[in-house]
Amino acid sequence: MAAIDLTLRTVPALPRTFARTLALCLAEARPLVLAVSLLRFLSGVALAVPVAAAPDPLTVLRGAAAWVLSVFAVYLFNGVTDVTEDRINGSGRPIARGALDRRAAAAVGAVGAGLAMSATVGLPAPMAWIVGGNLVLGYLYSGPPLRLKGSAAGTVAVLCLSGLLSYLGGFVVATAGGTDVPVPPDLAVFAAAAIGWMVLVGVPAKDLSDIEGDAAAGRRTFGVLVGERGARLAMTAASLTLCAALGAAVWRLGLPLLGVLAAMAAGSAGVVAAARRRRAERGRRSLRRPYGVFMGTQYAVHLAAVVCAM
Repeated sequence: MAAIDLTLRTVPALPRTFARTLALCLAEARPLVLAVSLLRFLSGVALAVPVAAAPDPLTVLRGAAAWVLSVFAVYLFNGVTDVTEDRINGSGRPIARGALDRRAAAAVGAVGAGLAMSATVGLPAPMAWIVGGNLVLGYLYSGPPLRLKGSAAGTVAVLCLSGLLSYLGGFVVATAGGTDVPVPPDLAVFAAAAIGWMVLVGVPAKDLSDIEGDAAAGRRTFGVLVGERGARLAMTAASLTLCAALGAAVWRLGLPLLGVLAAMAAGSAGVVAAARRRRAERGRRSLRRPYGVFMGTQYAVHLAAVVCAM
């Protein structure tokens, strides 16, 4: 009787355990990253609308769900494989601090990948290749045999391709497949500027707080190769150069992206200010400031792109 009573008491606990595991997996996959991934996809949709009929909202929603689920699966797998360096760097994410079991996270990630592919059924055919391609890139970034995250070149290649797929996914859904539909100049210019911001500013900004752990794990990231001072100089130069290039393109081509340009200009000023701070305040929080400015600018730029397209 005691054994039966114990079993009955554990049954109601199962949904709570599952909900807690799912919440921890969501935290591990970084909700801020998932949100900006959604904005990238929606920017592709919004900037494609002028050359296409208004897309079905339900189709856009399904496409967005497929894309974000693929990003969720990729980042969860990355967290599973990054435990050593995350702990050295003092990361507070669930796996690194021991709150989330790696096997449970891997299982949830696999389910997320399956759901992402399932969500592409009934969408324009290229979406299956786009979502599948993102999942493959995510695996090659973190898993054997390549582990592309271990090198600066590998990281840049994956980020560029994944960023391109996000905007392409939005374009494909908005244009019902993208067949015989030209890519609007404002979408092409915006995607190039946003991917440049993600790679040339985001990579050195993120590496600042991870140099010690990445070096200990044998990774040859950009931050490990050039050091903290080099990373700060790189993000400063890149932010100013990208802002100037976007401004030139908007002026020369007459693109309706003035709001995007203003957001990036403000972000560039913020990056320069954050990068100039001395490392007087030792600790992860101070080293994460440039990355925080980078992420905030991503939100502002993509929201501006959606507004400009309306």
